[in-house]
Amino acid sequence: MPLHRLTHIVMGVPNVTQTAQYYTEFGLTPTAESTDRYPAAAHHGFATVDGGEQLRIVQTPRRRLVELGIGVDDPDDLDRVASTLAALDVPVERTPSGLTAVDRGTEVLVRVEVAPRYQQTPLPEIAYNAPGTTPRLQERAPGILRPGPVRPRKLGHVVLGSTDQESSQRFFQQGIGFKISDTVAGLASFMRCSTDHHNVLVQQAPVAFLHHTSWQVDDVDEIGRGATAMLEADPDRHTWGLGRHFIGSNFFWYLKDPAGNFSEYYSDIDCIVDDALWKPGVWEGAKSLYAWGPPPPPSFLAPEDLAGLMTGAHAPGAQ
Repeated sequence: MPLHRLTHIVMGVPNVTQTAQYYTEFGLTPTAESTDRYPAAAHHGFATVDGGEQLRIVQTPRRRLVELGIGVDDPDDLDRVASTLAALDVPVERTPSGLTAVDRGTEVLVRVEVAPRYQQTPLPEIAYNAPGTTPRLQERAPGILRPGPVRPRKLGHVVLGSTDQESSQRFFQQGIGFKISDTVAGLASFMRCSTDHHNVLVQQAPVAFLHHTSWQVDDVDEIGRGATAMLEADPDRHTWGLGRHFIGSNFFWYLKDPAGNFSEYYSDIDCIVDDALWKPGVWEGAKSLYAWGPPPPPSFLAPEDLAGLMTGAHAPGAQ
């Protein structure tokens, strides 16, 4: 597909320094503060192993997603996106290497840009012992011997609250070109701009906000190691996990940053390379949330600061 990945996000928070420290501990690599779009003193940048700088944190009165970057292959793809957005009466600003448009429901500036595709080096195959087969003999499982900190490989997806879910879904699906992988009845659709099962999910909310960001790690051992290290530093960061989603199939563990955004370590997500071979489903109940694991806490389904976000969204000068 012409769209091929999420390139970056810009996260707005009131407490930049604390939030930046959290994502450093989460395993992202701090980058030199850039001056291309934001003043150097106003943001912190963070890189993944395979995606380069994929997170920027900037100062805003309330927590929110300020910008979402989407990669395409060439300028012809930009022409197509500009045309389909115009058909939805969405204003577009165009440059030779990209375009920007704002989704009104989520209040996010979406930047579609020509960008290189991911080049992810395959990992060595891990030997797992199972009934009737023991490929690993006389040695401990490699997952328990890894010495270094967990380093996310790439930004996988974002989940956003929208004050107009139907409009936001049209924006991403019909305007940008995302495809539907699965749907939660009456709530939202899992949309992809890559071969990953989903990259964006937009759900109806009383205020536009960032629910969570999701970061790929190598395997379930890295999820456990990463979450364990984060909780050893601060047990209050725990939100939900360890578990496995039904939609997308990925293992997960969710933590909460100091601004109130959830961040997810994930691995082993469904991959769709041929649209004709994938049948989207409509799900509800527990399957819309998880296949196994602890039940999600109420604060995950409805973040505790929603009332405050609503107040802040209507305050004078709020962004």
